[in-house]
Amino acid sequence: MTAAFAPARSLPTMPEGWPIGSYDTYQEAQRAVDYLADNEFPVQDVTIVGVEPMLVERVSGRLTWGRVLSAGAAQGAWLGLFVGLLLSLFTTTGGLGPILIGIVAGVVFGLASAAVRYGATRGQRDFVSHSQLVARRYDVLCKPRNAELGRTLLLSIPQT
Repeated sequence: MTAAFAPARSLPTMPEGWPIGSYDTYQEAQRAVDYLADNEFPVQDVTIVGVEPMLVERVSGRLTWGRVLSAGAAQGAWLGLFVGLLLSLFTTTGGLGPILIGIVAGVVFGLASAAVRYGATRGQRDFVSHSQLVARRYDVLCKPRNAELGRTLLLSIPQT
């Protein structure tokens, strides 16, 4: 079979196995699997499944023109520094000239592009946020051949 017609190995599949534990946080589920591994359990049979996924957007601050323009200037300065360093490598005179020109041009470009992007929103998104995918609970599943042993081991996990 040629590579073009080989079956895809990374397509998403439904999890398999019996539930051996259920936890409120991913950290607790991870701790349970770590406990199984520490006790020589065949963890290759285990899957952690997030149940009832939610997209959580945490607002971290207010967005103002000052914040937008300063971030745009900083990003532009970094890009300009990079371009200026590249230009200085290929000039016969070298020196700080190409670097300074790159930084100044980068700041101007960064300010302009940040202003255009923010102005286009017309104040409809005046905040900064970070999105995160979380689940209501995390189930630890195990293939049936070792599920009872896994459930028994998890009953003896030390509480913290």
